[in-house]
Amino acid sequence: MGTIGFQELLFIFVIALLVFGPRRLPELGRSVGKGLAEFKRATSGLKDSIEREIQSAEIEASITSTPKSAEAGNNLDAPKT
Repeated sequence: MGTIGFQELLFIFVIALLVFGPRRLPELGRSVGKGLAEFKRATSGLKDSIEREIQSAEIEASITSTPKSAEAGNNLDAPKT
């Protein structure tokens, strides 16, 4: 599976011209273009949302985990004298 070549694209255009006619073809092209643009926006928004959630989880994990050196000096169980 690769990219669509010029011959395949020309074949698809001719079939679409025969099926939809010359008057509806520009309208169909605009509709397909708008649909693709909306799909790109939706997938971009979803990708951004997932990246924000991952960053938030990483920040939360780094805040809740304490380094071993900090734990050694913070012995809360030791009796106070």
